[in-house]
Amino acid sequence: MKESLYGELSVIGMKGCEQFAAQVDAYLREWRNHGRSDDASFLVDVNCPRFGSGEAKGVITKSLRGHDVYIICDPFNYGVTYKMYGQTVPMSPDDHFCDIKRILGAIAGKARRVSLIMPMLYEGRQHKRSGRESLDCATALQDLEAMGVTNILTFDAHDPRVQNAIPLCGFENIHPTYQMIKALVKQVPDISLDKEDLLIISPDEGAMGRCMYYSSVLGLDIGMFYKRRNYSIVVDGRNPIEAHEYLGNDVAGKDVIIIDDMIASGESIIDVAMKIKEKGAKRIFVFETFGLFTAGLEKFDKAYEEGLFNKIFTTNLVYRTPELLARPWYAEVNMCKYVSYIIDTLNHDESISGLLAPYNRINALLERHKKERATQLSMQFDNK
Repeated sequence: MKESLYGELSVIGMKGCEQFAAQVDAYLREWRNHGRSDDASFLVDVNCPRFGSGEAKGVITKSLRGHDVYIICDPFNYGVTYKMYGQTVPMSPDDHFCDIKRILGAIAGKARRVSLIMPMLYEGRQHKRSGRESLDCATALQDLEAMGVTNILTFDAHDPRVQNAIPLCGFENIHPTYQMIKALVKQVPDISLDKEDLLIISPDEGAMGRCMYYSSVLGLDIGMFYKRRNYSIVVDGRNPIEAHEYLGNDVAGKDVIIIDDMIASGESIIDVAMKIKEKGAKRIFVFETFGLFTAGLEKFDKAYEEGLFNKIFTTNLVYRTPELLARPWYAEVNMCKYVSYIIDTLNHDESISGLLAPYNRINALLERHKKERATQLSMQFDNK
């Protein structure tokens, strides 16, 4: 029986996403070819060659007329470079975004549908106006819609309400909740997910929404830190944090999970971890969808040596340096299979609601972990 597809599937991995796109392609080939992964790839070769002045153009190697196209892009991959006037220049988010538009221009509206998978939303932190400021994220989304993008899929958007800028375009804000919990129980098999042993902490009021979801599905209590900022000055484009104040239950003797959308400089997370440790927390784990580490890794090395945290979990949705991957305190959460499921489901023109609401999978995972932990404790008791 012939599969009912929305259109012939094509996947484009933009510059810097080649490895991620290759893993996605491997899953799709295995599922589509009944367990065989040696058949033709779904990947489409694209290129954005640059002139010596830094100007560029988008080139695709085959016609995509009538295809169902999925473009995967990481606008924050500064590991990709190009030559301009003889100098090596790292690609900025602006450069990556312009390359997306170049490829859309090369497709020239011939595809049946174009979906953009942009894990960390370009200009997502500039989602609202405070004074005389530009609304960069809203403008970018409108540009993409005008160039033929039908669906935009992003992860843990800083403020998903920015989708109001494109009310007639598909916009999915996806959360890696199940994958994070799965990675935790794999990396820390002795972790107890009981209310008496584990607490969820929000590092600020902005992260409360995602923390409340973790708290609900895991049945755990939640605490929150309030950021007190100095709004009279601006340092590195933001108002500096003067203090963190804790609101919530006692953390003494408990393991703690701090949950947020991204690590930038790390100043806030380390300060929160230090205050939690001072209150007597047992072990501290950090869940961050995006690990940018914009100020380097040295301060995290120092904090880890001081025992301020045990593991930092981030996804592979954005660029990670080889140095980060080698750190003993770092744990990667691989999202390639999940993205492959989303692409496969949409290409079959089916709803992805089940994939976006992983409550049943989380419950099944918790039951398995509870049984495995009970077996481990029983074996330890017998050995004594």
